[in-house]
Amino acid sequence: MPYSDELVAELELLALFNLDNHLEGLKVHHDATPRHQAAIDRLHRKGLTNQTDGGYLTSLGRDAAEHAQALLTILGARSPA
Repeated sequence: MPYSDELVAELELLALFNLDNHLEGLKVHHDATPRHQAAIDRLHRKGLTNQTDGGYLTSLGRDAAEHAQALLTILGARSPA
């Protein structure tokens, strides 16, 4: 299965969430790239965040972020800046 740019952008954002602090969210500002603005909106529509511009992870979102971050660790990738 080829990975679309949209899926990669969503994974990049999931990798940015701090899983050590559930009270720390993520805000994608209006001056972020259109790619990341669209990705955070898709994550919200999928039920992974509580706000269209980021916010906090839902329970499902936390599971997804844990898996995404674990995969990046296993593969030796670094989180995007």
